[in-house]
Amino acid sequence: MAGLELVVILACALLVSGVLAHRLRVAAPVLQLAAGILLGFVPALRGTELPPDILLLVFLPVILYWESVTTSLRTIRRDLRGIVLTGTLLVACTAWAVAALAHALGLPWGPAWVLGAAVAPTDATAVGVVSRLLPHRNITLLRAESLINDGTALVVYGLAVGVTVGSEHLTTTHISALVALSYGGGIAVGVAVAWLGVRVRRRVSALGDALLDNLTILLIPFTAYLLAEFIEASGVLAVVVCGLIMSQAGPSLGGAAARRQTEAFWSLAMYLLNGALFVLVGLEAQAAVRGLSGTALPQALLMVVAVYGALVAVRFLFLFVSVYAIRALDRRPQQRKRRMSHRARVVSALAGFRGAVSLALALSVPYTVGSGAPFPDRDAIVFVTAGVVVATLVVQGLVLPAVTRRAGLPRDTDTERELGLARTTASEAALDALPAVAADLGTDAEVAERLRAEYETHLRTLNATGSADAPGSGALVRRHQQETALRLALLEHKRSAVIGLRDRHRIDDAVLLRVQGQLDAEEARLAQIMASE
Repeated sequence: MAGLELVVILACALLVSGVLAHRLRVAAPVLQLAAGILLGFVPALRGTELPPDILLLVFLPVILYWESVTTSLRTIRRDLRGIVLTGTLLVACTAWAVAALAHALGLPWGPAWVLGAAVAPTDATAVGVVSRLLPHRNITLLRAESLINDGTALVVYGLAVGVTVGSEHLTTTHISALVALSYGGGIAVGVAVAWLGVRVRRRVSALGDALLDNLTILLIPFTAYLLAEFIEASGVLAVVVCGLIMSQAGPSLGGAAARRQTEAFWSLAMYLLNGALFVLVGLEAQAAVRGLSGTALPQALLMVVAVYGALVAVRFLFLFVSVYAIRALDRRPQQRKRRMSHRARVVSALAGFRGAVSLALALSVPYTVGSGAPFPDRDAIVFVTAGVVVATLVVQGLVLPAVTRRAGLPRDTDTERELGLARTTASEAALDALPAVAADLGTDAEVAERLRAEYETHLRTLNATGSADAPGSGALVRRHQQETALRLALLEHKRSAVIGLRDRHRIDDAVLLRVQGQLDAEEARLAQIMASE
């Protein structure tokens, strides 16, 4: 089937799945996977084969870069030891446990290790399914873990695939060299590309062209990934390190228009790429079922259940054993302050979802080995990986809300407090700078006074929101909310009036688009204010 036809079919599948997910209140990835399975019955799609290398190159850099850019580096620094342990040692233990179990159930060691590497890493995007259930620290820890464990899983995956196709030979020295090159080279490339990316973005941003600025941003993850892969290092680690560095430098680069465009583009790209992966895996899983013999299918179903159980058991065991080991070895007071309750640890154990990265790895398994023969048990690897991903989303997605409520985790107030601090500080800085800036610009006194009054009202509202018990604060906040709601309601009348002018041929379509863009920006700002109050 032609590439364009496949793209259109994928887009339609994502649209239908998204609409049904809202109506049926079912997780969209589950319906996307089901859509892929149904599409597998279409005769024209049965022969579709996706180039394995293209999947890793197209999907992983974009997904991992955006997740790393939007992850808190401060939290990573604070809990670095735990994140490194879960991102490396836990992945290795999980891959080994799954490989041993799959081998016991009939897979050769090579394909068994490929399966173990594919399902070992948790997924940063899938964590978003429970983002509203957990405190900010727990979510950040899960996202940081998933970013690091992808690099570890890719190392294990590359070794397993290389041994199976006959291009790698396992020796202690060889494995040590590959791990050192993968981690060291990936980190070095990530730092180098981030350094270069900051300097290129500064030059491009000076031109004031938001499109060129965003084109530069889009090139950064692919450059990091390709350079790392060129020296046979970890492209995943290069992208993650580069993204974490750019998360610190990015806010001071570019203008408001570029940032709004960046957020809109990457939000859509993430939805499309993640959704397309689930549909494609559903398509491949359906083909995998056809490739499995009559006796192999029940065995594959048994393997899905067994592997899923192993993933949950290993994660629970590791999180509880590692914490007691750390407490026995590190008794410093600052270590005691970072401790989490056992209830919070149970929630974190259940929040180990599998998602896009596991699917990408499964789809990237080669079709043939070095001799030209089919890759052994590729159909089983794809089928079991898809089944495990669905199991984590469905089972843990259903169980986790109840477990979270039972755990009684403390309400996360740090984010709200810091958000209030940031807004208050910004308003105070504007008020302090207002007289000097107005004098430099030659602003009329009446204009400066009107703006000063507006800023002071805004600052009083912020202070009232932060101290709800203060006298008169409730009335002030209520008036602010009413004013925001009124402004939002009036925007629709503005928009209708401008569209009416276009329909009566009083203004051109280009004028309509410019005015509508301004109204949309104001509506987005007001809606965000309403949502945060």
